[in-house]
Amino acid sequence: MVSGGYEAETGKKAVSKKEETKEKKTPEEQKGKEEQEQPVIRVLLKTGGYTDEVHPNVAVSAGGGLLLEGAGGKREAKEGETVTIAPDDPLFEGGTIRVKTKKEGDKITISSLKRGYGVPSYRGELELFSTAQGIAVINELPLEEYLYAVVPSEMPASYEEEALKAQAVCARSYAYCHMEGQAYPEYKANVDDSTAYQVYGNSAEQEKTIAAVDATMGEKLKYHDTVVKAYYFSTSCGRTTNVEAWGTKVSDANSYLKGTRVEENGTCYEKDLPWFSWSCDIPVETVSNLFGLNTGQDVGTISQIEITKRGEGDVALEMKVTGSKGSAVIRTENKIRSALGGNGYKIQKQDGTEAASAKLLPSAFFTVEKRGGSFHIKGGGYGHGIGMSQNGANEMAKKGKDYITILGMFYDGVEITAD
Repeated sequence: MVSGGYEAETGKKAVSKKEETKEKKTPEEQKGKEEQEQPVIRVLLKTGGYTDEVHPNVAVSAGGGLLLEGAGGKREAKEGETVTIAPDDPLFEGGTIRVKTKKEGDKITISSLKRGYGVPSYRGELELFSTAQGIAVINELPLEEYLYAVVPSEMPASYEEEALKAQAVCARSYAYCHMEGQAYPEYKANVDDSTAYQVYGNSAEQEKTIAAVDATMGEKLKYHDTVVKAYYFSTSCGRTTNVEAWGTKVSDANSYLKGTRVEENGTCYEKDLPWFSWSCDIPVETVSNLFGLNTGQDVGTISQIEITKRGEGDVALEMKVTGSKGSAVIRTENKIRSALGGNGYKIQKQDGTEAASAKLLPSAFFTVEKRGGSFHIKGGGYGHGIGMSQNGANEMAKKGKDYITILGMFYDGVEITAD
């Protein structure tokens, strides 16, 4: 066991890494063993913009050609040839269609789909399900290869190597937990490729992110010998919080998600980042309309907004809104951010730039006061504030912290293990 012991700077028990004793193997033997042992994940690929679960049709191709096999027979596609499959394709015949590449190592391109980097290509195989609404597309592939397209989609490949390694361990742990169940049992799919789970395949694979996955191969975060969901978010305000922000009772099972100060010697790692602090002024009429639309509760013209309960890290847990027609209480960070979110105002970041308001307030780490005909909200950070701050991880890596130290900052008392 390699352990950093107790970190005086954070007052948290440092993460430890369990070193595996491995027999010496040739690189070929080791690669073969890893491929054989790798668990397989099944991912539902949503439509463009991640709006729907099923596609009107699916157009596929591969550089070395494809093999398509279903209950209704088999079909081949030549090198680079695109095959378009409709829901009534004879290959379905009451079953599914498996799509494989002829050439090992090829990817399957889905030209009927668009992602952030353009037309996406996928490792592994596809299984297509014909439904009354269209075609459900399931990408089945080894977990490590799945991570090749998760890490760059969740964290910029330009980030520091140690931050990318930390992200890889988090993403692997999170995926592993979801592989124990099926988000879409009708398709035997563990997850989908959207923000509902982890974004997969929205950015192209990069050498740096592949290297980060390979360097941490198999490594997951465990707490009390159980792999944990390693939640993460964009940017902290110098503090994180615990699961109470989601309305979940703090227990022994989730206490690895403990709030912490993201700092060293009293200096916040992210203090110079644009979203570290922000503010906005929302006119009374605007906030009154948004609150009604977002919550379905008509309190009339709002005269007062109070944060009536706070949690670890000073996050808002409960908000009371009083208006001309009554009052309402909103609980949990997501519902509070949603209640005050929407179009119609600007958010000023600390670097002087502005951002348009969005569906959610940037974070629930904020104060609010009425100033004349507007409500002034001053906050910090971006995201839910639970688990690892991705920008915090990157700033720590810039200061020479390795991924084990980074993970120890955000997850309390966990162990990194590849077993």
